[in-house]
Amino acid sequence: MLDIIDLSQEIFAGMPVFPGLPQVEISMHVSHEQWDGITDSDFVSPAVHRLEMCEHTGTHVDAFNHMAGQYRGRSIETMPLTMFYTEGICLDLSNKSFRELIEPSDLDHALSEAGLVIKQGDTVLLYTNHYRRAFGTDDWDHGPGISVAAARWLGQQGIAAFGVETVSPGVRHVSNKEVHHICGELGFTHYENLINLHLLIGRGRFRFIGLPLKIRGGTGSPVRAIAVFEN
Repeated sequence: MLDIIDLSQEIFAGMPVFPGLPQVEISMHVSHEQWDGITDSDFVSPAVHRLEMCEHTGTHVDAFNHMAGQYRGRSIETMPLTMFYTEGICLDLSNKSFRELIEPSDLDHALSEAGLVIKQGDTVLLYTNHYRRAFGTDDWDHGPGISVAAARWLGQQGIAAFGVETVSPGVRHVSNKEVHHICGELGFTHYENLINLHLLIGRGRFRFIGLPLKIRGGTGSPVRAIAVFEN
């Protein structure tokens, strides 16, 4: 049997988004009653919704052309699907508090505690408990994040990607911009706004799937990220 853990936020109007990015708006484009010519119904049932949001809404993955200007042209639909369908591990960094940096020594310790190793092509998820602790609060944008050194350390392991619960992979205004640049330089990417990572701790390896939409020229894409365990 397969045990599938959903790692993705719901998308809804008014949900928290990265500061400065467009708010999510969802409206009814047409109803079943309109299609059927019914004008005296006591209720309306949506047949099609209209979604307005950016590529970096909710649980999403970044394309290389988002990392820095020199990676223009390396958009989401050009990235190999093998980057989004990988083996995965999840490391417990829940001791990290708001705006605290995750260093290489923290990652090495978490690997040792879990009895895991990073393999080439892995997706490495970092559990900080930030989603359950801060989603929808004033501290949501103040999550922990990896340092510049940790980003380079992860890239040197040959991973496909890493993933975080927070709105940014690095600490905003501290390491975040440099982390993006290192991802572009070393050829790996990252997922943001993951949930349910606590359900992965202590369970070892899993299949990670986080397929993006095929957006022409896209700088990223929402994903339905999942972890799959074969029991």
